[in-house]
Amino acid sequence: MTQILNGKELAAQIKDEIANRVRHFTMEGQRPPHLAAILVGDDGASQTYVANKEKSSKEVGFISSVYRFPATTTEAELMESIEFLNNDDEVDGFIVQLPLPKHIDERRVINAINPNKDVDGFSPINIGRMVLGEEAFLPATPKGIVTLLQRYGIETEGKHCVVVGRSNIVGTPMANLMSRKALNSTVTLCHSKTADLPSITRQADILIVAIGKPEFVTADMVKEGAVVVDVGIHRIADSTKKNGFRLLGDVKHGEVDAKCSWVTPVPGGVGPLTIVSLLENTFDAYLRSKNLKK
Repeated sequence: MTQILNGKELAAQIKDEIANRVRHFTMEGQRPPHLAAILVGDDGASQTYVANKEKSSKEVGFISSVYRFPATTTEAELMESIEFLNNDDEVDGFIVQLPLPKHIDERRVINAINPNKDVDGFSPINIGRMVLGEEAFLPATPKGIVTLLQRYGIETEGKHCVVVGRSNIVGTPMANLMSRKALNSTVTLCHSKTADLPSITRQADILIVAIGKPEFVTADMVKEGAVVVDVGIHRIADSTKKNGFRLLGDVKHGEVDAKCSWVTPVPGGVGPLTIVSLLENTFDAYLRSKNLKK
């Protein structure tokens, strides 16, 4: 029988845990943790994501600040705002919401963020620390997937984990984390140029799909009893729905789920854990900045 890796339920549980810890420190006279976000332009998905982060921050007792800039903002102006937040002792962590307008160099922006406040875990220093197995802010989505697997007691040691997609935000760091000593999986990282991809995905005990294509993984690509983690989320027009759209993942759940031992739903799987991981990183930054014990 297929079981659900319910990210929504787990996220609610972890939020309660964070909120209790925030209350503990504020009752001792400490200020709450402070998470800030920079949003450039009017991309609908980015606005929704930042709004969800802001809502979640307030739910756990954080201070939440959002700095909104028009799409015409120059790179120099954005850099000034990043420098301001880097030096603001009242801000524990901040994110610059991606994607940015095309005239702004995303890599240069990410490199400008103070690694000690880089709660998205995208800076080269945090990525380097992660690869070396040192303490680091981990990218939020891979961190959330690890939390999901560990909290549900999914066996990873000695298992063959296949990651589909090699982005710097999900696939590449995910492959690294699954191979580390805490998880001890044997990892294969696949991408758009991988030859005979189905023959590889069928070997996976744990299949993590972050390819960015709706319903890309079909039943013939999945081994019976596999654990399947679907990172994708796509809004597809559907006139039969009241809101005019439906959400799909990178996995064709209608035919794949029956073959799985465990599977993440879309929505309600990986997404809620991504935001929770951002909160956890911010709380860790808060503890570090104030020299408080975990």
